[in-house]
Amino acid sequence: MQLQIHSKLPNVGTTIFTVMSSLATQYNAINLGQGFPDFEMNEELIGLVSEAMESGHNQYVHMNGYIPLREAIAEKVQFLYNTTVNPDTQITVTPGGTYALYTALTTILQPADEVIVFEPAYDSYIPAIELNGAKAVAIQLTFPGYKINWKEVKNKVGERTKAIMINSPHNPTGSVLSRDDIEQLRSIVKGNQIFIISDEVYEHLIFDGLQHESILKYPDLLERSFVCFSFGKVYHCTGWKLGYCIAAEYLMKEFRKIHQFNCFSCDTPKQVALAIFLKQRDNYLQLGNFLQQKRDYFQELMKSTRLNPLPSYGSYFQVYSYSDISSETEKDFAIRLTKECGVATVPVSAFYQSGVNHQVLRFCFSKKESTLDAAVSRLTKL
Repeated sequence: MQLQIHSKLPNVGTTIFTVMSSLATQYNAINLGQGFPDFEMNEELIGLVSEAMESGHNQYVHMNGYIPLREAIAEKVQFLYNTTVNPDTQITVTPGGTYALYTALTTILQPADEVIVFEPAYDSYIPAIELNGAKAVAIQLTFPGYKINWKEVKNKVGERTKAIMINSPHNPTGSVLSRDDIEQLRSIVKGNQIFIISDEVYEHLIFDGLQHESILKYPDLLERSFVCFSFGKVYHCTGWKLGYCIAAEYLMKEFRKIHQFNCFSCDTPKQVALAIFLKQRDNYLQLGNFLQQKRDYFQELMKSTRLNPLPSYGSYFQVYSYSDISSETEKDFAIRLTKECGVATVPVSAFYQSGVNHQVLRFCFSKKESTLDAAVSRLTKL
């Protein structure tokens, strides 16, 4: 006899990411759907991890993160954003950026609270809100530029609004928040009790000379924010699942209450290695140019296909329209593309609650050139 369980996520089933990955395997397709590199990470960093393990750094590290690593993060924040954060009281190392986002939401949310989320949205946001008994208030980014309609945000802010979630550079579209966007956000939260959850895992993956408008640049916003990052996205090691969260001391104190009973401690040898490697600034300062070259290379190849690009100014991703080819739904077209052309993508409709269909697909260009060559060669068959 099966016991009954009242699902906390009754509307969640097998995700489109799992579906597309399974199809990619079944049809021997090149997977440009999932956001991870297929090239090797830095050998020196690998060596530093091995050295840390061989040197005996294999037991629990401090719950809040290896202290030299937190100090290195604080130095980086000062260098990049001219902001002083206390490594002891404002930084916590986490098992990935998604964990940091979930813990931040769990720290502040109570049942019946509302969180403003911009769609298309990274798929963990809304389930994390709902698991905490709160409600996601979705606002669609304006298509095709995927910009925030701040007038609509002002109209949606109410007595129950507890937080606004932002993500820049943006997954899945590659759009980037501007200084004006930050000023609009600042005006909306000024004088009230609204928190900000800022997903900045792609902070260094920004192109075309644009600047990353981190919440860390703005002390008044940082006072009400949880800012979340990922080492996996910076150092091409998504499988490491290491990130961190930065917040004001009074917020981090509460964040750590949740953290200590959910994770307690993150991977020690990798933290020891990162504490050393993070001091080599060129490794993250050159990342934007490195990924922009891949974006540009992919864009040039894709000119030989019938797919039309939408702008990407950051992240691992670029969205392409197939409206000149087919009127199929995004999911149906993505499945057909996998089966007939042997290239797996992700329909952007999967990043909306209501399945909005703009006839666009997300491609990951953070791949070896040979992978991109082979994929686009297949796409020319469309």
